[in-house]
Amino acid sequence: MSAEPTSAENPWPVRTVARKIAEWINRLGSVWVEGQVTQVNARPGTQTAFLTLRDPAADVSMTVTCPTGLLRGIEPPLRDGASVVVFAKPTFYLGRGTISLRASEIRAVGIGELLARIERLRRLLAAEGLFAAERKRRLPFLPKGIGLITGRASAAERDVLVNAHARWPAAPFQVVNTAVQGVQAVPQIVKALHMLDADPSVEVIVIARGGGSVEDLLPFSDETLCRAVAAARTPVVSAIGHEPDTPLLDHVADVRCSTPTDAGKRVVPDVKEETERVRQLRDRARRALHGWVDTQCRLLDQLRSRPVLADPMGPVDRRADEIELHRERGRRAVLNLVSHEQAAIAGARGTLAALGPAATLERGYAVVQYRDEAGNLQVLRHISEVAEGTPLRVRVVDGAVHAVARSTEPGE
Repeated sequence: MSAEPTSAENPWPVRTVARKIAEWINRLGSVWVEGQVTQVNARPGTQTAFLTLRDPAADVSMTVTCPTGLLRGIEPPLRDGASVVVFAKPTFYLGRGTISLRASEIRAVGIGELLARIERLRRLLAAEGLFAAERKRRLPFLPKGIGLITGRASAAERDVLVNAHARWPAAPFQVVNTAVQGVQAVPQIVKALHMLDADPSVEVIVIARGGGSVEDLLPFSDETLCRAVAAARTPVVSAIGHEPDTPLLDHVADVRCSTPTDAGKRVVPDVKEETERVRQLRDRARRALHGWVDTQCRLLDQLRSRPVLADPMGPVDRRADEIELHRERGRRAVLNLVSHEQAAIAGARGTLAALGPAATLERGYAVVQYRDEAGNLQVLRHISEVAEGTPLRVRVVDGAVHAVARSTEPGE
């Protein structure tokens, strides 16, 4: 298809643009398309039936036309939310400027096929680690805010609120009602999840729905929803269906509850149980404190009963007596020593006095010293030691008699 250049002076008319688009779309050929049916319109007496095919993971839909007989031949009849595979050719309608799919074959996706697809997705998410236990977070003991995503006026909403408030009447809930089945479920639930996850007052998010068929619970095995839950920063509780129902959301969520009733009991503690636990802990603390005080009192009594504390001045008095005894012994020893030394001094003084010159003179003799011929000082022991007739000179100085050299002068 050749394209002539256009400009503001040489524009294409609408019909030309529409024709070129139609020619290009017609060249695409037929394709297999999978989606969910959101609207079926097959009026009696008409040859063409209309239905809307929507992508369950995105807000995208297309119109599908087919022969009425083709639609009526499907068993069981198609209904809103049914998953189908359509073999159709894209068609552009020039008059309205719209595009639709002209279906020549429509196949309803059976339960076995749905389960097989869910199983393939389960293996994929598990391989990526979205089911790993180490990435799951613990729920807060008493959340300051609880987000609840569920159907409007549903039994699941009532079960969660009634059971949670029965356990903790002041539990604060922020309820967001969404579609919980059909083609609108996944986009609405993901939007509500993002809104609650961004709210800092919400510390746990509960996604709840009652039981249903595999097709009804199909949105909770959607890949987009599972990845959104895995990426949430707030802990997510899955409470979908009954005990046997296990959508993929149960594996991705941080906590899986068997029923919405179980979720109401898991997100908040029981005020009666906690009050009883507090009472028991207070009793245990009181008993422990009393026991400790009693033990310390007994220990103090034992310490006070010991002799050192019963009579604290007794050891001091006994030590004082010992000190006085030792002091008296020391005094007597010093006196004895002084007396002994005084006696020794007196004896030495007597000996010295007896040997002194004065005492000798008093006894009538004297000790005379003289110098010999060599000039050495000698003690005169006997008069025969000097020549007879040799005169001696005796001089008394301070009571002491000193001998000097032999005098040559007569009469000295």
